[in-house]
Amino acid sequence: MLMKTSLLCVLGVLMLTFFHPAFAQKGYKVKTIVIDAGHGGRKPGARGAYSLEKNVALKVALKLGQKFEEDMPGVKILYTRKTDIDVDFYKRAAMANDAKADLFISIHCNSMPPGNRSVKGTETFVAGMHRINEQDVAIRENADIKLEKNYKKNYDGFDPSDPETFILLSLFKNKFRDKSMQLASLIQNNYTKVDRRVNRGIKEQGILILQRCGMPAVLTEIGFLSNPEEERYINSAAGQSEIVQSIFRAVKSYKEKNDTN
Repeated sequence: MLMKTSLLCVLGVLMLTFFHPAFAQKGYKVKTIVIDAGHGGRKPGARGAYSLEKNVALKVALKLGQKFEEDMPGVKILYTRKTDIDVDFYKRAAMANDAKADLFISIHCNSMPPGNRSVKGTETFVAGMHRINEQDVAIRENADIKLEKNYKKNYDGFDPSDPETFILLSLFKNKFRDKSMQLASLIQNNYTKVDRRVNRGIKEQGILILQRCGMPAVLTEIGFLSNPEEERYINSAAGQSEIVQSIFRAVKSYKEKNDTN
C-alpha cells in the first residue's frame, strides 16, 4: 500500500510537470515527433526463426524517420536510439518530455508462444487500463524494466509483473487518451484498408513507456515474428516500405486534423 501511495504522489508531480501546454492554447501544431525503436542492446525482444525484434524495429524506425525528414521537413524528428544500444524505458520517455514532443511513436514486433505460428496481423496500443486479465502485452513489454539497473528506484517501486499497479499509471494518461486513440485508429486503418493487413485492433494497456510520455503516444506492433509469412514480410524492403508509408500517412492525416493557426 505504501509503494502504491508513493507512486500515486509521483504521478501527481508528473502530471504537473509534463502537462503539454499546446492542448490548452490556440496554435497547436505537430512540430516534434519522437520515434522509438523498441528494445535494443541486451534486450532483444521477440525472436523469430531468423530475426530479432530489436533489429526489425530499428530498421523500420530509421526508415520512418527518413520519410518524415524528406516529406515533412517542417517537423523535427528525434530518435530514442539509432543503433543497437540499450536505452532504459524512463530515458526514452524523458527524452520526449524534455523535447516537449507532440507525438511519440514506438515501433515493435509481436510474437506468440510456440504452437501459434498462424496468428498474424497488426495492432496498436495506447496507454490505459482495461481488465486486469487483458494486460498480457503490457506485462511482456514492461518486462525489460527488470534488466535495468536500479529499476525499482527509477520507476518508484513499479512492479512490471503486477497489473494492479497499472491502475495508478493509467491516471496519468487521461489527458492524452483521445489524441492517442485518434492516431492509433489512423495507423490501423492504413495498415488494414490500404495494405490489407489483418486488423487486430486498437487496445489500451498499462505499457509503462506510454504511461510516462506527456503527449499523445502509441506503440504499434507491425507484425508477428512467430508467423513465418509475417516474419518474411516485416524483414523485407517492400514490407518495411509499406509499414512506413502507413504510419506516415496516418501522422499526416492526424497533423491535418489537429494543426491549428
